[in-house]
Amino acid sequence: MSIPGLLPFAVLSQTNDPTMVLTQVAKAVEAISVGVARRRHRQLQRNIAAASGILAGLVLKKDVISKILRSEIMRESVIYQQILEEGEAKGKAEGKAETTRKLALNLLRIGMSLEQIAQVTELSLEQIQVLQQEIQNP
Repeated sequence: MSIPGLLPFAVLSQTNDPTMVLTQVAKAVEAISVGVARRRHRQLQRNIAAASGILAGLVLKKDVISKILRSEIMRESVIYQQILEEGEAKGKAEGKAETTRKLALNLLRIGMSLEQIAQVTELSLEQIQVLQQEIQNP
């Protein structure tokens, strides 16, 4: 508990009470400031809290983690921000794929040729043929 860089791993130690260990980690994270410039110590707190939360997720439920670790400090972490950005990018890609699929289905229903649908949607002919089968055999 005295080495900040090891705090995220503490909850994974052999213990009968990982909740208690995470509580101790949270207190240790709050205490980080000695010998560190104010701005730097806040960033260090954020990153250690986020890493601790991620690793704690391997042994504890998310509601337990959120009660112990201050979520606002974790949200400011570059680690948390990266995970959030990756999730948003994935969501956008899935949304675009679903929109393209619906467009192709609508174009099939109005009788547009498979080749034209492929040009408009940038789907392969094989993908469009699969969608055509879905319409014909619901």
